[in-house]
Amino acid sequence: MNETLMQGVSVMLIGMGTVVAFLCITIISMFVMSFVVGKLNKLFPEAVPATAGGAKKVATSSDDSEIAAAIVAAIFRK
Repeated sequence: MNETLMQGVSVMLIGMGTVVAFLCITIISMFVMSFVVGKLNKLFPEAVPATAGGAKKVATSSDDSEIAAAIVAAIFRK
């Protein structure tokens, strides 16, 4: 019984070690790729297409009464 338990523990530790090693390799490779892509973005930036009319601004309202009226209308709508 003791030998079987020790074999089970050793298999468990080997499995968990493999998973931890794989996760560490994955995390390290993600950091390396992030660094490489960041450097490539500085070397080869994306071209930004020019718009014909320029940037259009969306009118925003800082008045909460319009929002409250829309909420009340949505609640009482049947």
